[in-house]
Amino acid sequence: MRARYSAYVLKLEPYLLATWHPETRPASLDLANDNTQWLGLEIKRHTAASEPGAIVEFVAGYKISGRAHRLHEISRFVQEHGQWRYVDGTFPDADSV
Repeated sequence: MRARYSAYVLKLEPYLLATWHPETRPASLDLANDNTQWLGLEIKRHTAASEPGAIVEFVAGYKISGRAHRLHEISRFVQEHGQWRYVDGTFPDADSV
């Protein structure tokens, strides 16, 4: 999760796409035109789900056009051939943060 966050900060689209599960991966992310300023990452919890998966809940702070926001996501990952792949995520109610 931290590596994917860092890849968003550094706009490393090839890494992000390579670590995304093929069944849910978008064709592209267009990070070159993204003006998001990432401010920090807090891992709230992580748990091993049923093998070979895991759950990571995080909050990431960011700014767009000077306005601060928070991304709160519960992400699902699976491990395939020794590599973790992001599958998808849900966004809990902001009041639960």
